[in-house]
Amino acid sequence: MRKISFLIILLAAAVMSVAAPVKASKSGWLTAGSASVLGAVESRSLFDGDRLFAVLDSVGGSGTWMEWDVNGVKDPSVMDVLNPLLKSSNKPKMVWILTERDGENRKPLMAVLLPKGAGETIVFYELKDLDAKPVDLAINGVLDPLVVLRDYRQVNDNEFVHRDQPNLKAYVTRNTIRLSYEKKGENPLILDPEFSKKNMVEKRVILRDFDDYFKYEYSLMLRAFVQSTRSIFNWQAWHWYMPSWNGKFMMKQDELEAILSRGITPEFFVLFRATTPKGESVELRTNGSGLSILEIKTKK
Repeated sequence: MRKISFLIILLAAAVMSVAAPVKASKSGWLTAGSASVLGAVESRSLFDGDRLFAVLDSVGGSGTWMEWDVNGVKDPSVMDVLNPLLKSSNKPKMVWILTERDGENRKPLMAVLLPKGAGETIVFYELKDLDAKPVDLAINGVLDPLVVLRDYRQVNDNEFVHRDQPNLKAYVTRNTIRLSYEKKGENPLILDPEFSKKNMVEKRVILRDFDDYFKYEYSLMLRAFVQSTRSIFNWQAWHWYMPSWNGKFMMKQDELEAILSRGITPEFFVLFRATTPKGESVELRTNGSGLSILEIKTKK
């Protein structure tokens, strides 16, 4: 895709007109709080979906933009930029964060969609870090399907199907939310029945391969489940990827080694299991054959 050279130097004037307070740093960059303003893309009319995501992708490269949840944990670096906007008459329509960047620069990006007359402007910022302190996972008290499953269509009283990915489904009851995704034609994960007889070096190689595979599956589940829903959890989408947040809930290596030593493929591999302070449970699991599930059980 052709890079949009953001006319980011439309910029000083365009950015300052929508994203105040902005000032020039000693290095010449525009700044907003602790963030650097990279530039903006302006549209005289409202962005349609295709153009909106084309602009985001032209800046984000191969990374995935994650929608900021106003009800989630607030990273100070993000709020340093957003607080003045949220208090102004020119409030953001949407906000996205990107943590995976091409090249050597690993600082996160933020994109803010702002109204401007009859049109809109997307302003891009580079954050120093995503700096919220880890907190306990929590499930929001009021879960409105029209908000939570905004990108899904309802097919009966309890079932929903994603509008763009029919293999992504949600099943909702009073005390359970279950999201599932099935990748058709996936080769099943096969365990080596001789694993327990291998030496330590061989075991470590196999464990590393399985660990890498499950990390990849976990990231796919987050994109399918967490990033296709809204306001279920207090964690922002990017917090789910951070070891300081998810570490104590992920499948441990000794658990994986015990499974491999048995040599029998379980019904599911549980990659993430958490119990909230209120006793609710959250579980991400895969059967290793293409079926992945996020199951949330709330208290009765």
